[in-house]
Amino acid sequence: MMPEPDIGLSAGEIQAFFEVGWIVRRALFRTDEVARMRACFDQLEEIANELPDTGLHLGSYFVLADKNGSRVINRVVWAGGSQRYLLEVGGDPRLTLPCAQLLKSDAMDHLLNQAHFKRPGDGVTFGWHQDIQHRDKGNGTWTDVNGRGSFVQTVIALDEMTPDSGPLKFMPGSAKWGRVELGDDAGHSPLGRTRPAQFRERDAVTIAARPGDALFFGPYTAHASFENTSDRYRRILINGYACPGANHRIYPGEGAGRRLTAHTALA
Repeated sequence: MMPEPDIGLSAGEIQAFFEVGWIVRRALFRTDEVARMRACFDQLEEIANELPDTGLHLGSYFVLADKNGSRVINRVVWAGGSQRYLLEVGGDPRLTLPCAQLLKSDAMDHLLNQAHFKRPGDGVTFGWHQDIQHRDKGNGTWTDVNGRGSFVQTVIALDEMTPDSGPLKFMPGSAKWGRVELGDDAGHSPLGRTRPAQFRERDAVTIAARPGDALFFGPYTAHASFENTSDRYRRILINGYACPGANHRIYPGEGAGRRLTAHTALA
């Protein structure tokens, strides 16, 4: 897989990441690459529809449920365990080089390689949260070794992300809040009771994306995505990277937590 030229982040993009909370890089992956990722998702979907229950299978951890007699795929953790091309994407310099700049570390631990499907009408939602809630489980499971969050999450859109397809929503400026309480993951906690005063859902920015676009955001950026009410899939591939020494727990999946190197000189 050959990276496109000039894949490093500009000073303005780095500033936006830490102040606004996210950046979008348009058409970062080519049409043929997106098609190959979709083919991997097709294989994962076939496997998921045949599995009896949640669990580890072929190197990936399938998180499943049933709704009205139909199988729901909440997510596939370490999807590249069974679909190796997805791990190749996770090690692509178009992702790792910008992450190295944001982490200020040429080396990084590849913690996440997740497939999210959002099939029409499946009811899958991810309420308002910060990813630090999933990285730091207490009891010494996480250390912010670089003082800037020590984690970058990336999202590659495999389908068009539209207002009715369960798109990602971001809260601008939340990257500077630190860790805050946003209520339960379903997003139903009354505003003003558990959420900070600066959280105003009306300020949320809905992300529009086309296949091949990629998003980068940090562990404190508040975000959510709700039900896909369209008649189309909304698939995304998530990769997450941590500074070496930040993570102290084992993630499910064959090879999860592998050490990568971006091979770029850092300022």
